[in-house]
Amino acid sequence: MSDNDISRRRLLGTAGAAGATGLVLGAAGGAAGWAAADAPPTPLTAVGSTAAAFHGARQPGITDPQQAHGHLVAFDLRPGAGRREAAALMRRWSLLASRLMAGERAGEGDTGVALDAGPSSLTVTFGFGRTFFDRTSLTPARPAQLDPLPAFSSDRLDAGRSDGDLWVQIGADDALVAFHALRTLQTAAGEAARVRWQMNGFNRSPGATAKPMTARNLMGQVDGTGNPKPSEPDFRQRVFVPDGTEHAWMAGGSYAVVRRIRMLLDDWEKLPLDRQERVIGRRKSDGAPLTGGTETTEPDLDATGPDGKPVIAADAHARISAPEQNGGAAMLRRPFSYHDGIAADGTPDAGLLFVCWQADPLRGFVPVQRKLDRGDALSPFIRHEASGLFAVPGGAGEGEYVGQALLEG
Repeated sequence: MSDNDISRRRLLGTAGAAGATGLVLGAAGGAAGWAAADAPPTPLTAVGSTAAAFHGARQPGITDPQQAHGHLVAFDLRPGAGRREAAALMRRWSLLASRLMAGERAGEGDTGVALDAGPSSLTVTFGFGRTFFDRTSLTPARPAQLDPLPAFSSDRLDAGRSDGDLWVQIGADDALVAFHALRTLQTAAGEAARVRWQMNGFNRSPGATAKPMTARNLMGQVDGTGNPKPSEPDFRQRVFVPDGTEHAWMAGGSYAVVRRIRMLLDDWEKLPLDRQERVIGRRKSDGAPLTGGTETTEPDLDATGPDGKPVIAADAHARISAPEQNGGAAMLRRPFSYHDGIAADGTPDAGLLFVCWQADPLRGFVPVQRKLDRGDALSPFIRHEASGLFAVPGGAGEGEYVGQALLEG
């Protein structure tokens, strides 16, 4: 069979799948990248076939592993849209999210962007901002936990990229799957809501490291070591709203604080390695505390060096953010990195789309951020440019939609 007999479409698809199998296939020789038109289709890799459940007691995208690609988007209800329109929108969005997360087409009018891909660990998470309750005449149902966050000295907030009536978090291990979900939900908003702001993020791709490990941020630091673990006895009470709460519609839910944190990378990268490590309080190579051990070793905050000074400096980020330094306050961080190009002055517009989850932001994010605000050595190298706080209700059961207990209660 000549090369002309090969289906170009099949060839490209097969070559892409072959590349995904890694170096072993590449070492077999160039001919391995070519396949006859009648060759059997290559099955999805583990990355493409992995699916998360939409229906359940809690929404997806909170305790699921971080994905390689993400979109954060906030919507405002359009003028004249109220509780009825919001309920219809959440019903549409929940149905679409359940289909997309299962790797199915969105329905009539599907754009075909994600054709040929599996679910790719797609998760879609929905939340409500403070203003949503006024616009839907549900102000009495608004929790006190949605009171505005206090101002912090590192804030340089852009109001146009902050807050919002509705918030959607999308994550997937395939960029086209993530975009398809974003485009589908944005289109489905129709006349009920319009986009207020949207941000794109990324993480390391699954399989890019020899073994699973905590992600690194754009400063090169291992980021997320101190996260509470599901195996810890107090994990649920730290992250999820308990049953019997004043607002029953939030039982099993969580509160998401969203911050766009720009990293001043030109300044950071001028620091020598030992200075970077002192700022953080951890080794850059493996995330271990400067007092020794491995990444998971608890920092010895009482340890001193030969000079009598603390090994982990008084203003080190790891010390100031430690739960024991903040009355036990903790939150589950699940961020994405971002890069939005190079500014006119040549500096990268890059940093962290910080997303953290907690049962109560007044006991989670706020006390920790106040402490950091008063003397974190990392503060000169970051700038908070956008902010949002959203109530994320519990998950939807089969035949239900997210927020149904609120909107129909």
